[in-house]
Amino acid sequence: MELNVTLSRPIGFLIMGLQSLPDSKYYFLFFVFVYIGTLLGNIFLMVIIWQSEVLHTPKYMVVFSLSIVDVSHSTALVPKCINQFLFDSRFVTYDLCLAQMFFVHFFYVTESYSLVIMAFERLVSICFPLQSSTIITNTRMFGIIVFSWVLAFAILVAPLVLITHLSFCKSVPTVMSYFCDHGPVFQIACSDNSPNWKIGYFFLCAVIFLPLGFILMSYVFIITVVSRIKSVDGRWKTLKTCSVHFILVAIFFIPILVIYLIAWIYLKVDSNTRILSTSLSAVLPPFLNPIIYTLKTEEVLEQMRKFLRKHSVKPLW
Repeated sequence: MELNVTLSRPIGFLIMGLQSLPDSKYYFLFFVFVYIGTLLGNIFLMVIIWQSEVLHTPKYMVVFSLSIVDVSHSTALVPKCINQFLFDSRFVTYDLCLAQMFFVHFFYVTESYSLVIMAFERLVSICFPLQSSTIITNTRMFGIIVFSWVLAFAILVAPLVLITHLSFCKSVPTVMSYFCDHGPVFQIACSDNSPNWKIGYFFLCAVIFLPLGFILMSYVFIITVVSRIKSVDGRWKTLKTCSVHFILVAIFFIPILVIYLIAWIYLKVDSNTRILSTSLSAVLPPFLNPIIYTLKTEEVLEQMRKFLRKHSVKPLW
């Protein structure tokens, strides 16, 4: 008879990944190209912002910070996924699992809060155009960004500590995810995980619903102010300054909201569907963010042209 021995701390975890999907390795091979594009795009955007004094404004301080977050988030997640699923190394030691869990979620939270800061900057710039330069200075924006990082760290301390208090029945439990995700890890524990569920709901509110609520409310105020502009051309130009941020918000929040909506309606989400949706929502925004800023922001485009001409590279546009 097999004995069910409870271990407070397993040796490590086996990351299951996608199940029963033919050629699933090609999906993670796609991650290789996305990761390379993420590094090149974000590093190039940071160089442009760093070297262009015109872009040394509160708005582009947030963009620079977002690029750091994008590179860091992808680096905490993608290389390990590539090693696990392309080179069949799915075992992760306990300590390394907790480290990955912390950093992936930390940079996910900071990305969410970066979008909130962008919404706040747009709100002040459009609703208080004459006072915006005194309300949001570079120093204050730096302080806001630092505060968002500290807040993200504080939010993640409790979930990580609670994980260490769980006991597991196997020396190498299987995690039904593509990385050491918080939810799939605590759900396979043998001991009482009700505190983990509670902190998971808190995390969901603090990282998804409250930030999205603030962003949507800021757009309500922005649209109200824009509607008072008499010129149609003026309205369009003002709203156009928000288009980049709106796209970033959509590609970050919509995939994860779809998963939770399906779970709310059908109670259970197929693990492959959840992994595909959450993995794409994790790797695509960092890849697309610098591309969107490059194509949709004339200020950045102009500085890129100057940078390329200065370094004797003929721009393609």
